[in-house]
Amino acid sequence: MRLLTFQSPSGLRLGMQSAAGIVDVSAASTALKSALAGESVPTTLEELCSGEEASLQGFRRLAELTASEQSASWLLAEASLQPGPCVPRQGKIICVGLNYRKHAAESGMAVPESPVLFPKYANSLAASGEAIPLSTNAREYDYEVELALVIGRIARNIRVEEALGYVLGYCNANDLSARDLQFRTNQWLLGKALDKFLPVGPYLVTADEVGDPQKLRLRCWVNGEIRQDSNTADMIFPVNYLVSYLSQYMTLEPGDVIVTGTPEGVIFGKKDVPWLKAGDEVTIEVEGLGRLTNVMR
Repeated sequence: MRLLTFQSPSGLRLGMQSAAGIVDVSAASTALKSALAGESVPTTLEELCSGEEASLQGFRRLAELTASEQSASWLLAEASLQPGPCVPRQGKIICVGLNYRKHAAESGMAVPESPVLFPKYANSLAASGEAIPLSTNAREYDYEVELALVIGRIARNIRVEEALGYVLGYCNANDLSARDLQFRTNQWLLGKALDKFLPVGPYLVTADEVGDPQKLRLRCWVNGEIRQDSNTADMIFPVNYLVSYLSQYMTLEPGDVIVTGTPEGVIFGKKDVPWLKAGDEVTIEVEGLGRLTNVMR
């Protein structure tokens, strides 16, 4: 199942991809209320992740009811929509640094013995197609293709073996970075948490559809030129370890986002490659999750 948000005059609306287009979840739920027979369908990502566990049962029933529709009023052409961020805004955003062996090597840093963690915040969220503002306060702007996940159940002190059962779904994330701000001190926050410096999307793909998160190809293009091409198999700390590890120190809640690190190929690890500038188009893709494209402004 692929969920997304899209802009409307009344604000962000929740959509669900079908073979014929995008189902406007709220409008379809209202129109098909009797057929849903009391089945609750969340109409926002925040509502989906508001309890102790995010349930997709209502979406699955709605998907069954809308599968054969071709021209209903609540069925929208995806190309006509302006996407929004595909993750909730109310949760924690926890990012992992130096989580690929080859990226640690190109950065001239030792392979970490424990996950390197830093936060981003809701101000950093951006959608596919959204322009990314480059502040005049920095100049060393860099891209990072990453696999992100959204937590679907309250997780506290969970075992590695059960950790993937706490993942609601996965999405593309571009952990944009201002390297000169990032390394101004030994705390990375300033160079990471700038406005719109975490584009995500276009879809939140449920975990059952993605399968093994350690077998996914990741790629990044700048103005059509391939810059990163790797696989999540190169992660130092895999997804299940990260979820378990974090749950030992903090309660993970539905809607929390974990951004799992970037592979080799970033500008920071290259010589004589210019930093991102206004007008550059960055496209990233994690296998099976669609493509996320943003232009620097």
